[in-house]
Amino acid sequence: MIAFLDASALIYLLEGEPAWCSAVKHELQALAIAQPNLQLALSRLSALECRVGPLRRGDQASLDRFDHFFAQPDLHWVELSPSVVELATNLRAIHGLRTPDALQAASCLQLGPQAVMLSGDADFCRVAGLQVRLIS
Repeated sequence: MIAFLDASALIYLLEGEPAWCSAVKHELQALAIAQPNLQLALSRLSALECRVGPLRRGDQASLDRFDHFFAQPDLHWVELSPSVVELATNLRAIHGLRTPDALQAASCLQLGPQAVMLSGDADFCRVAGLQVRLIS
């Protein structure tokens, strides 16, 4: 099983309020219990989205937290390949997702049916075949 973290889940986990951080950790723990070899995945878009806020605020401590997380050697990175972009285009057209959300959904779907997306965005629930665990 693969847990795909979109930017909202990463932000909750690394710089969110304690309740949001706990909610993400709870979901990850539940997935890890069900699948002990749980792998974490994210897209390059998440790195971009997560780093913008700390850079704008001049918050080096937050930026360092994200960069430390992104440097983990066991993370699976989904690149924005032509096939991801093509799938995202179709998802945007069919489901009316915003472009970044369509790219995130396509990135997760590229991982196969064993992938579960963790997100705070209920719009992802509209995408057929995308397993979503909402952080709430």
